[in-house]
Amino acid sequence: MAIFSKEEAQALLKKVIAFSKADECEAAFSGSEGGNIRYARNAISTSGDVSILTLAVSSTFGKKTGTATINEFDDNSLQKVVKRSEELALLAPENPEYMPLLGPQTYKESVTYSPATAAITPDIRAEAVANSIRVAEEAKLEAAGFLENTTSFNSIINSKGLFAYNKGTDVTFSITARNEAGTGSGYAARGFNDVSKMDTRSATKIAASKANGSVNAKAIEPGKYTVILEPVAATYMLENLFRGLDARSADEGRSFMSKSGGGNRMGEQMMDEKVTIYSDPFDTMLPSATWNRDGLPLERVNWIEKGIVKNLSYSRFWAQKKNVQPVPFPGNIIMEGGTASLNELIKSTEKGILVSRLWYIRMVDPQTLLLTGLTRDGTFYIENGQIKFPIKNMRFNESPVIMLNNLEALGKTERSISVESYQSFLVPPMKIRDFTFTSLSDAV
Repeated sequence: MAIFSKEEAQALLKKVIAFSKADECEAAFSGSEGGNIRYARNAISTSGDVSILTLAVSSTFGKKTGTATINEFDDNSLQKVVKRSEELALLAPENPEYMPLLGPQTYKESVTYSPATAAITPDIRAEAVANSIRVAEEAKLEAAGFLENTTSFNSIINSKGLFAYNKGTDVTFSITARNEAGTGSGYAARGFNDVSKMDTRSATKIAASKANGSVNAKAIEPGKYTVILEPVAATYMLENLFRGLDARSADEGRSFMSKSGGGNRMGEQMMDEKVTIYSDPFDTMLPSATWNRDGLPLERVNWIEKGIVKNLSYSRFWAQKKNVQPVPFPGNIIMEGGTASLNELIKSTEKGILVSRLWYIRMVDPQTLLLTGLTRDGTFYIENGQIKFPIKNMRFNESPVIMLNNLEALGKTERSISVESYQSFLVPPMKIRDFTFTSLSDAV
């Protein structure tokens, strides 16, 4: 059994704390179970089930901390892992940034768990993939994809009386469709907490349309273009910006949020007024736990409001140093959108490029957040509000900060999965002017 109830997890963790002889002790107990299915060339290649349970115990003497982990949970094993963490603590150097453990906290109940997703069986996964393969075969394409569902729990306890627990579910699906000649490619990805919202058939139809539509791509000159970034493409750009919502890296001059001469850019207008980015653990499309790893409660926080930097995350140590309240890093990220559909954004574009997906993004300059990467899986030229023809992929050099200053319009927000981290975000399609393409790419 990899999923412990709140009461079961708390009972085990109380045993752990009872064995402690350290000045302070914290234990984290987590587990997950689920399954996956992978297919390629319209045939299932692998499937499997995964079950994991892990206990990590951290013991502290003064400012010296040691951590030990174990996956056996009888009383002797629990006593052994506590003792080992204490032995390691006594050998460890002092941590000058150690913060005393938090006392008891009050948390709201999360909305991260879906019984339907927790009840997914191998047959349900197989049928979902069969629906995808049928679409690919009807379109005379070869599909490769991956579907994975997970039910998980996380819990923490400490010697000062704090206890926190959360149970959640997740299901993700990604599909790449290609023609037999390898000259056309399309992609789609979906992620939900509730499997009843997932439709592998419709996602595959999108990938198939991109694959057949991207054949015979034409080369155009690199340069600055108006682009429409679909949510998958926008997400991959923006997650690099989301990671930078940290006060310490800004204060120490290590990020695009750093202010010239020292400090951070809190309160500055950094982006177009259409940009509002926030986190909310209770958003039903992308819920998160209501506490973070330190045990701090999570609530809704506005990070960027109408283009103005409203908040940065402060660890407990950095908040104490700066004499402010801690602001935990978000459990989810949501960018407000507009009311337009993707087709309406295309219709409003006189000349531009539709970008389905970006990949292989790398940092060029952390101070400006300049990134480089490539388009793939369907890039199309727009003229007079219509998609005219597919174009060859191109390399870009662009900063998400500059990009969000050149924002012309936003579509409806939807849940999107990052190609790199496989995290989910709520992000709208966006129309951007003067997006910089620097060279052509022969890849499909």
